[in-house]
Amino acid sequence: MPENQLELVIDAKATLGEGPCWDNDKQLLYWVDIMGGNVHIYNPKTGNNRTIHVDGYPGTVVPRESGGLVVAMNQGFYALDLAAEELTLLVKAENEPDTNRFNDGKCDASGRFWAGTMPMRSSEPAGNLYFLDHGLNVTHVLDGISCSNGIAWTGDNKTMYYIDTPTRQVVAFDFDLSAGKIKNKRAVVTIPPGEGSPDGMTIDSEGMIWVAQWGGSKVSRWNPQNGERLEIIPVPAERVTSCTFGGENLDELYITTARIGLSNEELQQQPYAGGVFRIKVGVKGTKSYSFRG
Repeated sequence: MPENQLELVIDAKATLGEGPCWDNDKQLLYWVDIMGGNVHIYNPKTGNNRTIHVDGYPGTVVPRESGGLVVAMNQGFYALDLAAEELTLLVKAENEPDTNRFNDGKCDASGRFWAGTMPMRSSEPAGNLYFLDHGLNVTHVLDGISCSNGIAWTGDNKTMYYIDTPTRQVVAFDFDLSAGKIKNKRAVVTIPPGEGSPDGMTIDSEGMIWVAQWGGSKVSRWNPQNGERLEIIPVPAERVTSCTFGGENLDELYITTARIGLSNEELQQQPYAGGVFRIKVGVKGTKSYSFRG
Protein backbone atom coordinates (compact mmCIF):
# COMPACT_ATOMS: atom_id res chain seq x y z
CA MET A 1 0.00 0.00 0.00
CA PRO A 2 1.49 3.36 -1.01
CA GLU A 3 2.26 5.79 1.76
CA ASN A 4 -0.12 8.71 2.29
CA GLN A 5 -2.79 7.28 -0.02
CA LEU A 6 -6.16 6.84 1.64
CA GLU A 7 -8.13 3.76 0.64
CA LEU A 8 -11.64 2.59 1.43
CA VAL A 9 -11.25 -0.89 2.95
CA ILE A 10 -14.85 -1.51 4.09
CA ASP A 11 -17.73 0.13 2.25
CA ALA A 12 -19.91 -0.57 5.28
CA LYS A 13 -22.30 2.37 5.07
CA ALA A 14 -22.46 2.16 8.86
CA THR A 15 -24.93 4.48 10.55
CA LEU A 16 -22.40 5.35 13.27
CA GLY A 17 -19.10 3.54 12.75
CA GLU A 18 -16.93 3.88 15.86
CA GLY A 19 -14.52 2.33 18.36
CA PRO A 20 -11.82 0.78 16.13
CA CYS A 21 -9.40 -1.45 18.07
CA TRP A 22 -6.54 -3.43 16.53
CA ASP A 23 -5.80 -6.93 17.85
CA ASN A 24 -2.05 -7.23 17.29
CA ASP A 25 -1.94 -10.94 18.13
CA LYS A 26 -4.71 -11.96 15.76
CA GLN A 27 -4.10 -9.16 13.20
CA LEU A 28 -7.79 -8.23 13.23
CA LEU A 29 -9.65 -4.93 13.47
CA TYR A 30 -12.64 -4.74 15.82
CA TRP A 31 -15.08 -1.87 15.37
CA VAL A 32 -18.74 -1.08 15.99
CA ASP A 33 -21.75 0.50 14.34
CA ILE A 34 -23.37 1.98 17.43
CA MET A 35 -26.81 2.82 16.04
CA GLY A 36 -26.82 -0.23 13.77
CA GLY A 37 -26.27 -2.47 16.81
CA ASN A 38 -23.36 -4.29 15.19
CA VAL A 39 -19.92 -5.44 16.32
CA HIS A 40 -17.57 -5.95 13.36
CA ILE A 41 -14.41 -8.01 12.98
CA TYR A 42 -12.36 -7.14 9.91
CA ASN A 43 -9.60 -9.41 8.60
CA PRO A 44 -7.36 -7.41 6.24
CA LYS A 45 -5.72 -10.56 4.88
CA THR A 46 -9.02 -11.97 3.57
CA GLY A 47 -10.97 -8.73 3.27
CA ASN A 48 -13.79 -10.31 5.26
CA ASN A 49 -15.77 -8.07 7.61
CA ARG A 50 -17.70 -10.30 10.01
CA THR A 51 -20.80 -8.76 11.55
CA ILE A 52 -22.31 -9.77 14.89
CA HIS A 53 -25.63 -8.11 15.66
CA VAL A 54 -26.26 -7.27 19.31
CA ASP A 55 -29.36 -6.06 21.09
CA GLY A 56 -28.37 -2.56 22.04
CA TYR A 57 -25.96 0.28 21.28
CA PRO A 58 -22.37 -1.05 21.34
CA GLY A 59 -20.22 2.00 22.08
CA THR A 60 -16.78 0.43 21.92
CA VAL A 61 -15.13 -2.98 22.00
CA VAL A 62 -11.83 -4.49 23.22
CA PRO A 63 -10.31 -7.99 23.10
CA ARG A 64 -10.35 -10.00 26.33
CA GLU A 65 -7.25 -11.90 27.40
CA SER A 66 -9.32 -14.89 28.53
CA GLY A 67 -11.08 -15.03 25.15
CA GLY A 68 -13.74 -13.19 23.20
CA LEU A 69 -14.42 -9.49 23.44
CA VAL A 70 -15.76 -7.03 25.99
CA VAL A 71 -18.31 -4.48 24.77
CA ALA A 72 -19.25 -1.26 26.56
CA MET A 73 -22.91 -1.04 25.61
CA ASN A 74 -26.04 0.74 26.81
CA GLN A 75 -25.27 1.25 30.53
CA GLY A 76 -22.96 -1.72 31.16
CA PHE A 77 -20.03 -3.90 30.21
CA TYR A 78 -20.76 -7.15 28.36
CA ALA A 79 -18.72 -10.22 27.40
CA LEU A 80 -19.16 -11.28 23.78
CA ASP A 81 -18.60 -14.96 23.01
CA LEU A 82 -17.42 -15.01 19.40
CA ALA A 83 -18.21 -18.67 18.76
CA ALA A 84 -21.78 -18.52 20.06
CA GLU A 85 -22.20 -14.83 19.13
CA GLU A 86 -23.81 -14.31 22.54
CA LEU A 87 -23.58 -11.39 24.97
CA THR A 88 -23.41 -11.80 28.74
CA LEU A 89 -23.72 -8.85 31.10
CA LEU A 90 -20.61 -8.56 33.26
CA VAL A 91 -21.64 -5.52 35.29
CA LYS A 92 -23.73 -2.38 35.00
CA ALA A 93 -22.44 1.07 35.82
CA GLU A 94 -24.24 1.92 39.05
CA ASN A 95 -26.67 4.85 38.85
CA GLU A 96 -26.05 5.34 35.13
CA PRO A 97 -29.44 6.52 33.77
CA ASP A 98 -31.05 4.54 30.97
CA THR A 99 -31.21 7.78 28.97
CA ASN A 100 -27.40 7.52 28.64
CA ARG A 101 -25.34 5.04 26.67
CA PHE A 102 -21.68 4.09 26.55
CA ASN A 103 -19.74 5.68 23.73
CA ASP A 104 -15.95 5.41 23.38
CA GLY A 105 -13.14 3.80 25.35
CA LYS A 106 -10.15 1.46 25.44
CA CYS A 107 -7.84 -0.42 27.79
CA ASP A 108 -4.86 1.03 29.62
CA ALA A 109 -1.53 -0.79 29.94
CA SER A 110 -2.75 -2.51 33.11
CA GLY A 111 -5.67 -4.05 31.22
CA ARG A 112 -8.41 -1.90 32.77
CA PHE A 113 -11.22 -1.03 30.34
CA TRP A 114 -11.93 2.73 30.39
CA ALA A 115 -15.19 3.84 28.79
CA GLY A 116 -17.49 6.82 29.07
CA THR A 117 -21.13 7.64 28.52
CA MET A 118 -23.26 10.34 26.92
CA PRO A 119 -26.94 11.33 26.97
CA MET A 120 -28.82 9.94 23.98
CA ARG A 121 -31.46 12.63 23.63
CA SER A 122 -29.93 15.81 24.98
CA SER A 123 -26.69 17.77 25.00
CA GLU A 124 -26.69 18.13 28.79
CA PRO A 125 -23.40 17.25 30.56
CA ALA A 126 -24.95 14.15 32.13
CA GLY A 127 -22.33 11.59 31.01
CA ASN A 128 -19.63 9.87 33.06
CA LEU A 129 -16.23 8.23 32.68
CA TYR A 130 -15.56 4.83 34.28
CA PHE A 131 -13.11 1.97 34.23
CA LEU A 132 -13.76 -1.74 34.61
CA ASP A 133 -11.00 -3.45 36.60
CA HIS A 134 -9.71 -7.03 36.66
CA GLY A 135 -12.18 -8.00 39.39
CA LEU A 136 -15.12 -6.74 37.28
CA ASN A 137 -15.62 -3.73 39.53
CA VAL A 138 -16.66 -0.42 37.96
CA THR A 139 -14.94 2.73 39.23
CA HIS A 140 -16.46 6.14 38.53
CA VAL A 141 -13.78 8.63 37.45
CA LEU A 142 -15.43 11.76 36.01
CA ASP A 143 -18.93 13.26 35.74
CA GLY A 144 -20.39 16.28 33.99
CA ILE A 145 -19.44 14.89 30.57
CA SER A 146 -21.51 15.80 27.50
CA CYS A 147 -20.09 13.25 25.04
CA SER A 148 -17.32 10.99 26.33
CA ASN A 149 -15.00 10.25 23.47
CA GLY A 150 -11.33 9.65 22.59
CA ILE A 151 -8.89 8.39 25.19
CA ALA A 152 -5.16 7.59 24.94
CA TRP A 153 -2.08 7.19 27.13
CA THR A 154 1.56 8.10 26.62
CA GLY A 155 4.12 5.34 26.26
CA ASP A 156 5.47 5.98 29.77
CA ASN A 157 1.89 5.72 31.17
CA LYS A 158 2.30 9.04 32.98
CA THR A 159 -0.22 11.05 30.95
CA MET A 160 -3.78 10.31 29.85
CA TYR A 161 -5.44 12.29 27.06
CA TYR A 162 -9.22 12.58 26.94
CA ILE A 163 -11.93 14.20 24.81
CA ASP A 164 -15.38 15.49 25.77
CA THR A 165 -16.49 16.34 22.23
CA PRO A 166 -18.50 19.59 22.65
CA THR A 167 -15.59 21.28 24.44
CA ARG A 168 -13.59 21.08 21.15
CA GLN A 169 -10.56 20.31 23.33
CA VAL A 170 -8.21 17.46 24.08
CA VAL A 171 -7.29 17.54 27.75
CA ALA A 172 -4.39 15.85 29.55
CA PHE A 173 -4.27 14.39 33.05
CA ASP A 174 -1.38 13.13 35.12
CA PHE A 175 -1.97 9.37 35.20
CA ASP A 176 -1.16 6.85 37.93
CA LEU A 177 -1.13 3.45 36.19
CA SER A 178 -0.93 1.40 39.39
CA ALA A 179 -4.04 3.00 40.92
CA GLY A 180 -5.89 4.09 37.80
CA LYS A 181 -6.10 7.65 39.11
CA ILE A 182 -6.00 10.93 37.22
CA LYS A 183 -5.33 14.52 38.33
CA ASN A 184 -4.15 17.93 37.13
CA LYS A 185 -6.46 18.43 34.15
CA ARG A 186 -5.26 20.85 31.46
CA ALA A 187 -6.18 21.56 27.83
CA VAL A 188 -3.47 20.62 25.31
CA VAL A 189 -5.20 20.87 21.89
CA THR A 190 -8.14 22.97 20.68
CA ILE A 191 -9.85 22.23 17.36
CA PRO A 192 -10.06 25.46 15.29
CA PRO A 193 -13.50 26.98 14.60
CA GLY A 194 -15.22 25.64 11.49
CA GLU A 195 -13.41 22.29 11.60
CA GLY A 196 -15.96 20.28 13.49
CA SER A 197 -15.36 18.70 16.90
CA PRO A 198 -12.83 16.20 18.28
CA ASP A 199 -14.14 12.64 18.38
CA GLY A 200 -12.06 9.46 18.73
CA MET A 201 -8.30 9.54 19.15
CA THR A 202 -5.13 7.46 19.10
CA ILE A 203 -1.46 8.05 19.88
CA ASP A 204 1.66 7.16 17.92
CA SER A 205 5.08 5.93 19.01
CA GLU A 206 6.43 9.49 18.96
CA GLY A 207 3.81 10.65 21.47
CA MET A 208 1.79 12.62 18.93
CA ILE A 209 -2.01 12.27 19.02
CA TRP A 210 -4.27 11.63 16.02
CA VAL A 211 -7.75 13.10 16.43
CA ALA A 212 -10.82 12.34 14.30
CA GLN A 213 -12.75 15.53 13.55
CA TRP A 214 -16.53 14.98 13.52
CA GLY A 215 -17.98 17.45 11.02
CA GLY A 216 -14.49 18.28 9.78
CA SER A 217 -13.86 15.60 7.11
CA LYS A 218 -10.39 14.88 8.47
CA VAL A 219 -8.05 13.29 10.98
CA SER A 220 -5.34 15.60 12.32
CA ARG A 221 -2.03 14.80 13.98
CA TRP A 222 -1.17 17.09 16.89
CA ASN A 223 1.76 17.70 19.19
CA PRO A 224 0.18 17.74 22.68
CA GLN A 225 3.29 19.40 24.11
CA ASN A 226 2.62 22.69 22.31
CA GLY A 227 -0.82 22.28 20.70
CA GLU A 228 0.61 22.49 17.17
CA ARG A 229 -1.00 20.63 14.29
CA LEU A 230 1.53 18.58 12.35
CA GLU A 231 -0.49 16.86 9.64
CA ILE A 232 -3.98 16.59 8.12
CA ILE A 233 -5.49 13.46 6.56
CA PRO A 234 -8.53 14.50 4.46
CA VAL A 235 -11.37 11.94 4.57
CA PRO A 236 -14.22 11.85 1.99
CA ALA A 237 -16.83 11.74 4.75
CA GLU A 238 -17.83 14.68 6.91
CA ARG A 239 -18.47 12.68 10.08
CA VAL A 240 -15.11 11.16 10.97
CA THR A 241 -15.47 9.31 14.25
CA SER A 242 -12.24 7.60 15.34
CA CYS A 243 -8.93 6.08 14.33
CA THR A 244 -6.44 3.44 15.45
CA PHE A 245 -3.13 2.06 14.26
CA GLY A 246 -3.00 -1.45 12.82
CA GLY A 247 -1.20 -3.68 10.34
CA GLU A 248 1.79 -5.96 10.80
CA ASN A 249 4.06 -2.99 11.49
CA LEU A 250 1.44 -0.84 13.28
CA ASP A 251 1.98 1.83 10.63
CA GLU A 252 -1.47 1.79 9.04
CA LEU A 253 -4.08 4.19 10.37
CA TYR A 254 -7.64 2.81 10.28
CA ILE A 255 -10.37 5.48 10.28
CA THR A 256 -14.09 5.01 11.02
CA THR A 257 -16.87 7.28 9.79
CA ALA A 258 -20.65 7.76 10.09
CA ARG A 259 -23.62 8.68 7.92
CA ILE A 260 -26.13 9.41 10.68
CA GLY A 261 -27.88 12.75 10.28
CA LEU A 262 -26.75 13.33 6.68
CA SER A 263 -29.39 14.34 4.14
CA ASN A 264 -29.96 12.39 0.93
CA GLU A 265 -28.17 15.16 -0.95
CA GLU A 266 -25.20 14.99 1.42
CA LEU A 267 -25.09 11.19 1.10
CA GLN A 268 -24.95 11.52 -2.68
CA GLN A 269 -21.92 13.77 -2.25
CA GLN A 270 -20.39 11.40 0.35
CA PRO A 271 -21.20 7.90 -0.98
CA TYR A 272 -18.60 6.26 1.25
CA ALA A 273 -19.78 7.87 4.50
CA GLY A 274 -20.02 5.13 7.11
CA GLY A 275 -17.06 3.31 5.60
CA VAL A 276 -13.73 2.33 7.14
CA PHE A 277 -10.62 3.84 5.57
CA ARG A 278 -6.92 3.03 5.86
CA ILE A 279 -3.74 4.96 5.16
CA LYS A 280 -0.01 4.44 5.73
CA VAL A 281 1.23 7.54 7.52
CA GLY A 282 4.97 6.95 7.87
CA VAL A 283 4.95 6.61 11.65
CA LYS A 284 4.16 3.66 13.89
CA GLY A 285 1.37 3.58 16.38
CA THR A 286 1.21 2.04 19.81
CA LYS A 287 -0.46 -1.32 20.36
CA SER A 288 -3.91 -1.67 21.84
CA TYR A 289 -4.20 -3.50 25.16
CA SER A 290 -6.61 -6.31 26.02
CA PHE A 291 -8.94 -6.43 29.00
CA ARG A 292 -7.38 -8.60 31.70
CA GLY A 293 -10.48 -9.34 33.75
